[in-house]
Amino acid sequence: AQGTSKPSDACTPHSSQLHVAMAKVVKKSGRKGQEPVTRDYTIHLHKLLQKIQFKKRAGRAIREIRKFAARAMTTKDIRIDTKLNKFVWSNGVRNVPTRVRIRLSRKRNEDEEAKEKMFTLVQHVPVESFKNLQTETVKDE
Repeated sequence: AQGTSKPSDACTPHSSQLHVAMAKVVKKSGRKGQEPVTRDYTIHLHKLLQKIQFKKRAGRAIREIRKFAARAMTTKDIRIDTKLNKFVWSNGVRNVPTRVRIRLSRKRNEDEEAKEKMFTLVQHVPVESFKNLQTETVKDE
C-alpha cells in the first residue's frame, strides 16, 4: 500500500510548484506603468447627442469628449484645449459639428503634489474630410 501512495505524493507537490510558477508568470504580464503617448482619434458626436435637448447639446458634447478621452487614455485628469472648445461651440449650442478629429496626448504631471501622475491634453485637429481616417499614433518630436 505504501508503494502506491508514494508516487501520488511525489506528484502532488510537483504539480503545486507548477501552479505557483504559472501564477508568477501571470502576475508579471500585468498592466505596466502608463507611458506618455499621443494619438489622433475621430469622435462621431452626432450619434452621442441624439435625443439630447437643444440647449444642452454643446455642453454635453464637451462632456462626451472628456469621457472618451478618459476611457481611451485611462487618466482621470482631462484638459480640453480652448481651440477644441471653440470648434465644438462654433455653430452655437444647438448645431454641434457632426464629427471631430482630436489629438489625445497623455503627459506626465509636472505638479509634484498632484493626485494623478498623468494627465490627458485634448486638442482639435482640423481636417478637410473625415473619409478613411484611422486612429493613428503620433510620433513625438
